[in-house]
Amino acid sequence: MATASPTFNLISSEDVEGTKVADSAGKDIGEIDHLMIDKVSGNVRYAVISFGGFLGLGHRHYPVPWNALKYDMSREAYIANITEQQLKDAPEFSDDSWTSRDWESDWHEHFGTQPYWLQEGGRSSIASGTSASAGEPSGISPEPPMTPREPLT
Repeated sequence: MATASPTFNLISSEDVEGTKVADSAGKDIGEIDHLMIDKVSGNVRYAVISFGGFLGLGHRHYPVPWNALKYDMSREAYIANITEQQLKDAPEFSDDSWTSRDWESDWHEHFGTQPYWLQEGGRSSIASGTSASAGEPSGISPEPPMTPREPLT
């Protein structure tokens, strides 16, 4: 494990990969396969979720907007305000999709998240805008621990 402490706010991407993802009801819907990071800002934009299949066969990959995930320290899992059915019903995805802002807009709309390019400073933030002081469930951090710092200027 590359992380020095499981309670430390910084985490290696190596440790994020393979982390379980559950829906808001707590049902496991997959795991993080890899992250998509903006090359210029260094901000995480998407977590590519692997789900479905059996014994490693037939699983699918779908990028989920990073701001749709919250890390639950007590469950050691990311909680998504989406369901497995939403993943199955998501707009068509291919490796060429990353070059289309229209595709990204459709994708964010499907998952009910604000596109990162419309957020203040382009930084990831939790889609719901809730915080622990606003009644967020205990043990869930208001920002995923992989939120990168702002680029140096």
